Amino acid sequence: MSRNVALRPRYPLRTARLLLRPSTPDDADAMLAYKARPDVVRWVPHGVLDRAGVLDRIERSRGELDDEEQTLGLAVIEADSGTLVGDVLLTWTSREHGGGEVGYVFDPAVAGRGYATEAARELLRLGFDEFGLHRIVARIYARNGASARVLQRLGLRREAYFVRNELLRGEWTDEIVYALLADEWAARRCR
Repeated sequence: MSRNVALRPRYPLRTARLLLRPSTPDDADAMLAYKARPDVVRWVPHGVLDRAGVLDRIERSRGELDDEEQTLGLAVIEADSGTLVGDVLLTWTSREHGGGEVGYVFDPAVAGRGYATEAARELLRLGFDEFGLHRIVARIYARNGASARVLQRLGLRREAYFVRNELLRGEWTDEIVYALLADEWAARRCR
């Protein structure tokens, strides 16, 4: 798949209960409230962040994609309250292969409400329907059961299990790769 296009969504993206829009420096304090917590970022490669780290990640994220290896970084806002509840990522991993990857981190104050599933579903829609990706993956650490359940609810298939694949804060951890193809996404939407 050789593409010469860009993904420039019209913001905010709206789901039933959420608004997704590019992260800005004004989001730093709200993101810091959960990204500075070891229990929240236990399974996130970057680990605990301070304010400068949050600002750096916001600065490196983008609101559009025009080349591979770029990441769309979106703040997730609860529509009713206007509260930032998490953030999500869509990375364009390969132009040639039409590949993408999704990721998400949410404030534990909203755990159990289905927000991660709802926001990640919108990223899948964006990647497949608007950007025309062929395949989207999510990589998680094997002990992250909550994230595995989100991916399974979204219909992603567990494709690979890598034993002691990643060194995470001094400990070898197993990694699981989940994936979904564009035609599988289309078939799920038609049901």
